[in-house]
Amino acid sequence: MAEVITARAAVLRRIGQPMRIERVGIGPVGRGDVLVKVAAASLCHTDLEVIEGQLGIELPAVLGHEVAGTIAATGAEVHGLAVGDPVVLHWNPHCGLCFHCERGQPILCDQYLANGPKAGHFDGKGPRLTCDDGMALHQLMYLGGFAEYCVVPAQQAVKLPEAMPLDRACLLGCAVMTGFGAATHVARMAWGDVVMVVGCGAVGLAAVQGARLAGAGTIIAVDPQSSRRAMAAHCGAGVLCDPGAEDPAALARSLTGGRGADVVIEAAGLPAAFRGAVEAARPGGQVIWLGKVGVGDEVAFRWGSLMGEKHITRSSYGGARPRKDFPAMARAYLDGQLELDSLVTARIALEEINEGFAALKRGEAIRSVVVFDA
Repeated sequence: MAEVITARAAVLRRIGQPMRIERVGIGPVGRGDVLVKVAAASLCHTDLEVIEGQLGIELPAVLGHEVAGTIAATGAEVHGLAVGDPVVLHWNPHCGLCFHCERGQPILCDQYLANGPKAGHFDGKGPRLTCDDGMALHQLMYLGGFAEYCVVPAQQAVKLPEAMPLDRACLLGCAVMTGFGAATHVARMAWGDVVMVVGCGAVGLAAVQGARLAGAGTIIAVDPQSSRRAMAAHCGAGVLCDPGAEDPAALARSLTGGRGADVVIEAAGLPAAFRGAVEAARPGGQVIWLGKVGVGDEVAFRWGSLMGEKHITRSSYGGARPRKDFPAMARAYLDGQLELDSLVTARIALEEINEGFAALKRGEAIRSVVVFDA
């Protein structure tokens, strides 16, 4: 498919300004690309970081990196995907050949990191999108899912079971993979471990569920919002903590004979949460940081909290293996083992996207999902 089609998209032209709904050109589809008809795309804090200028990419751009839809066209060199296949997209294409890829660290792929801020296509040949005035239109994380269609490398599209609802499947692409994978892949969790999850947004709630399915004995959920603590309980947390009323580290020690939690997964993205995570972990325990602050920000720690042979890891994508993990998580949802329904707090039209991000910033939404007409 060499032609360019037109479709509606939410376009960010300037930092700090609302996105505008515009008709944009999408394509052409390269030999190794797929054209995806987007069914649903959820709003993530990473998108908000771009809108507010905390994460720099070239503009104008189409954001959206938690995306699910169906294959509308395939390039000549694409195998294993066909028109009509339901897919969820991932945001970590990689070359498979560089220093880090050969060492099983695709999140650090040289090509991925070098081309990411340019917000183009993974092949480095520029975006596959254009504005109505002919200007190149960039794609966050090589995706650009806040549009009726997007063109991506075939390696970013993972086929799903036909029964998987796409307005929940889109969450697998980032938030759920990151939190769930932190518990199942990154943490070396032993059966019966005491696990604390700090921050119960979409990522934290996925971490709670990953810990439950990985065999955690006690799961402590920490969040200042009572509604989110209640959701954590629904997802499998047995102990709830309001950090404004109770010290999470003291609670962890009280439940473990003074030791502290075996595994602490931080998913709040606040300096206090980073500090609290290491304070709550036992000597020899594991701390996994999933949240983030500005790359130039400094976070101070009590030195003693870092001692005791603690293992501290920063994970961006939960050790993702999308081709294995996405279908497995979809099957877990269909089998009733993975809760996704309650994570979707609103379904909105593309025209409501700016209001959706305002709600996300106010902390009112776990995930708002832009749903496109069938």
